[in-house]
Amino acid sequence: MAGLWEFPGGKCEAGETPEAALIRELKEELGIETHESCLAPACFASEPLGDVHLLLLLYVCRKWKGVVQPLEAPELRWVYPRELYALDMPPADRPLIGLLEALI
Repeated sequence: MAGLWEFPGGKCEAGETPEAALIRELKEELGIETHESCLAPACFASEPLGDVHLLLLLYVCRKWKGVVQPLEAPELRWVYPRELYALDMPPADRPLIGLLEALI
């Protein structure tokens, strides 16, 4: 969703676990490497989107190698969960904000 702020990640490829997809996407989008043991499931959101239904899984990434860079987006920002409410985000990501805020 071009122009909107999103959590990093993306679609699972055929035969790929959600954790493996996130590890791949973090490398492609942010240039960092991590391992499945460094990921902790945090919460999820379920949202209809046209003819499909999205299931968004939010993980906490505790450790990674490399320097976070915006490889597929024009900008990157570190923010507190409460600051996410002010960002223009896809509707499917919005339910994750309150869940994340309650966890941290």
